[in-house]
Amino acid sequence: MKRFNDEIRGRQERRLEILEQTLEYHRVAHDVSLVDNDNGPKFAREIQNKTVSIGHDALLECIVDNLQHYKVAWVRVDTQTILSIHQNVITQNPRISLSYNDHRTWSLQIRNTQESDRGWYMCQVNTNPMRYIQGYLQVHVPPSIIDKDTSTDMVVREATNVTLTCKAKGYPTPFILWRRADGKPINYNGASVTAIDGEVLHFVKISRLHMGSYLCIASNGVQPSVSKAVVLNVHFPPMLSIPNQLEGAYIGQDVTLECHIEAFPSAINYWTTENGDMIVSGNKYETIFTDSEYTKYMLLKIRNVGPKDFGSYKCVSQNSLGSTDGVIKLDEIPAPSTTSTTQAPYYVTSLMKKNGRNDNKKLRQRPSDYEVEEWRDSDYENEYESPSMMPPGDLPADALSLGVVREPRLLLHLLLPSLLPLLLAAVRR
Repeated sequence: MKRFNDEIRGRQERRLEILEQTLEYHRVAHDVSLVDNDNGPKFAREIQNKTVSIGHDALLECIVDNLQHYKVAWVRVDTQTILSIHQNVITQNPRISLSYNDHRTWSLQIRNTQESDRGWYMCQVNTNPMRYIQGYLQVHVPPSIIDKDTSTDMVVREATNVTLTCKAKGYPTPFILWRRADGKPINYNGASVTAIDGEVLHFVKISRLHMGSYLCIASNGVQPSVSKAVVLNVHFPPMLSIPNQLEGAYIGQDVTLECHIEAFPSAINYWTTENGDMIVSGNKYETIFTDSEYTKYMLLKIRNVGPKDFGSYKCVSQNSLGSTDGVIKLDEIPAPSTTSTTQAPYYVTSLMKKNGRNDNKKLRQRPSDYEVEEWRDSDYENEYESPSMMPPGDLPADALSLGVVREPRLLLHLLLPSLLPLLLAAVRR
């Protein structure tokens, strides 16, 4: 009880001290009211406005020349609160202190500034009339997301309308920007954009393409900026596509069948035979499933295809919203041949023509009606020999040696006697 009474007594004494200082401050102003104020105190300059981020310290300076016996006070304008009188701090705010120098510079220091410190501050001298100047303290506050007013993760059905909202506070008022967390463009109102301004993000007839995480980013030039992720899940029944509905394979070959599934929430996917039996991985079959967001890739690998493997295979997909399936038919195709035949190329010979100094040159030209066509092997020499000019009915000496003479050349020598008159007639023309 004694301690409590001591605290009350101390507070009362402090209040009396503040009251006495305030009365003295105004009494001095009244006593000097007849003094020529032109020679009295003057402010050397205006108080410089200050801008600080919340939590930082702020210093307001009041410089008075020729103060004489007058006193300086600091006052909070909006609340009319006296903060200090001359060398004494009056306010009970422990974050406020006073410093002075040479009876000329009076500095009001506010430590660990808060939003409540924002406003006008007055430095006044108790002359009559009172002389004063004012300065403004601006306290900037970095942005912060207001969770209770901001959308949380959402699950919606495809083709419905969806609105995402983001609220933030800070000073200056934060600027809100929406963008996808994965950096992909947003399909918004028929346009593809990378970011959207404003607190509200509204989708009309949302599709699976809008599914993803969206970042609400708040910034106001005061670091740090802040963001919140809102995950948007779009539910829809399975949809199936088959790249090749008809596949071919030969006996002994390995073949792979493929189905593409789009579904959310995730679907149960499996393969069946045409008899409806579910296929599981083993020595004969291998089922492979890979995911990419809401798209699933189903692969069925059939090893060493046999006659019983030909037929229809079905890929099936089911989730809580529906089911779908697709059929792929596997047909037999002939096995590739292990041997190959190459047809000998077809060549055409031309007659020799004499042309000055090049009379011995063999030329390749388009055959005329009287030229001779021959079949040639692929290793036939590049330079053609001119047909031998022998008397009709005679054969070359090696024509009877089948090991040496080729059949096309034998045919040439046999036909040449009957064609020679026609060739000579053509040359004479």
